[in-house]
Amino acid sequence: MTGAGARTVRAGRRTVDVRRPAKVLFPGGDGHPEYTKGDLVDHYRAVAPFLLPHLRGRPLMLQMHPDGIDGPRFLQKNTPENYPEWITRVDVPKEGGTVRHTVCDDSATLVYLAGQACVTLHRWLSRTGRAHSPSRSGGSTSLHHPDRMVFDLDPSGDDFAPVREAAGLLGELLDTLRLPSALMTTGSRGLHVIVPLNGRHHVDEVRQFARDVAHTLVAAHPDRLTTAARKKDRGDRLYLDVQRNGYAQTAVAPYTVRALPGAPVAVPVTWDQLDAPDFGPRRWTIADAADQARTHPWADVPSRGRALGPARRRLDALR
Repeated sequence: MTGAGARTVRAGRRTVDVRRPAKVLFPGGDGHPEYTKGDLVDHYRAVAPFLLPHLRGRPLMLQMHPDGIDGPRFLQKNTPENYPEWITRVDVPKEGGTVRHTVCDDSATLVYLAGQACVTLHRWLSRTGRAHSPSRSGGSTSLHHPDRMVFDLDPSGDDFAPVREAAGLLGELLDTLRLPSALMTTGSRGLHVIVPLNGRHHVDEVRQFARDVAHTLVAAHPDRLTTAARKKDRGDRLYLDVQRNGYAQTAVAPYTVRALPGAPVAVPVTWDQLDAPDFGPRRWTIADAADQARTHPWADVPSRGRALGPARRRLDALR
């Protein structure tokens, strides 16, 4: 401790000062416990070994809640100038300039961000490659070549049964295409199904492939699934969202906390857990997400994914 208003946290080879660790970020009530900034820091420190492999080299969009989840929030893309120099940045071109994104490469950065009341980390689906510091150009072609493809299963209401069913159907289709897939709760209402790729396909090709997979599944189950982007066109059908596969789009990172009562966490799970009676999108919180992480639920998912060429041929044969 460095005083009543601060706490010193050891993270890897560094120490990080966390100010106002007792500040409440998640108020209690309605059956939910209260969690402080210190609790958020402890969660991210505990899951760092499991989370960092999914963050390293990826530009981040940070969801900040300086006054807790009931106060104002803002989404942070540009890295503030007062952040420590040891935090990695990457300059990404945009129309009329650049965005200097934060990149979380180590546990100290993770702890520092939590200490800044960053509740949720949204990651790019591609990595920076050699464009890994502000002294280099951010225009690395690797940013245009994602190594992850994401299907977001977004229900029309609070009923989780359609999400569970859609995940099973999508998993079966991906198995038919011989693509590995991983399942993750979002910590909110739905699930993400993630496909690791080899990083050699342009983002436009990946997005089109995801669209074609979604359209194929919707054509087989038009009464239960939809790809309609507008809510008024969906009815009671579950939305198969593939928009996160566009360039510069983000998806919530594994083991990140959501700004909701009880501090639910987006947690990787096994496909077998999908059928568990207590399974749901907010099943894990910062109280027990690290325990789930230690079971290594994605142990059988390859870190390096497949090429889309063979899968594209199989998909075209089905359509």
